[in-house]
Amino acid sequence: MATMKGWLFQASSGPFVKNLSIPTAGIPVPPIKDTEILVRNLSTTLNPIDYKLAELGFISKLIFRSPITPGLDICGTVVQVGSKVTNYKINDKVYGSLGPVAKHGSLAQFVPIAENAVALAPEGLKSDDVVATGCVAATSYAALKPYVKPGDKVFINGGSGGTGVMAIQIAKNLGADVTTSCSSANVELCKSLGADTVLDYKKGDIVAQLKDQGAVFDHVVDNIGVPANLYHASSAFLQPQGKFIQVGLGMNFAGTRQAVGNKLASLWAWGKREWIFVAPPSELHTTYVQLAEWMQQGKLRAVVDSTFEFEELPRAYERLKTGRAKGKVVVHIQE
Repeated sequence: MATMKGWLFQASSGPFVKNLSIPTAGIPVPPIKDTEILVRNLSTTLNPIDYKLAELGFISKLIFRSPITPGLDICGTVVQVGSKVTNYKINDKVYGSLGPVAKHGSLAQFVPIAENAVALAPEGLKSDDVVATGCVAATSYAALKPYVKPGDKVFINGGSGGTGVMAIQIAKNLGADVTTSCSSANVELCKSLGADTVLDYKKGDIVAQLKDQGAVFDHVVDNIGVPANLYHASSAFLQPQGKFIQVGLGMNFAGTRQAVGNKLASLWAWGKREWIFVAPPSELHTTYVQLAEWMQQGKLRAVVDSTFEFEELPRAYERLKTGRAKGKVVVHIQE
């Protein structure tokens, strides 16, 4: 059986990175299904859900059949196609993303992925830049595309993180006027991505700053779940017919309580300021085709915080877990 280099996570107690290893004998190259392609992966990025799910203790053992290879985003060349695959051929360069509980994740040299979860990578762009859009751009697209129309005013809470930098650009591409929040150090970054107004949370309470704007926003996208009372205070800045789309939230008891409380408050509001937890795009392929088109046109660009080599993965996760990454943390898999 052919083997490859890959990281394995073994569900256990303790921090996520302490349970990661690269087996010296390699790991088997996974087989593909009829509707899948096998990708020789060049680069990937890290996402908080990688370690948040894995650090749920007993719950993580129910979710994962360990050992697994973590990682969601892929960018590489097709080396094998399933018998029912029609859109791709050997040597096509593709990008896309896996689900959060995939057994064969992107932190390996070869990755099986469904045909409908990828698109052709835009030509002329570096793999690092292409992969740094990936699932964060797809998530932001799902949070915005169904609701935003040209001329809408959108507030994006958390504009400098992985989803935030994508959300600003996608909202602008959809014709919205964008207000976002970030720290003082990231104000210029958010402006460079197209934000019309940037609120600095270091200079004052975000809820208070939004209330000063008045009920002007058509939609709110919350990437971080902080402050926890943002939805409950939204009647002061979100129009009655507006949507509050939750993207990021703590994966703990406090986060669960916040989500349940927001949903109940939304139901009691009888359709006003509906609270919605973002759902994954129903058709990833179509989403990635659109994102690739914007990248090719220069309307969507990656923001790479830092890059690490394959063996430096623990350090890469340490950087991600600081919560201070501007954009994405990228890991090189191979040349």
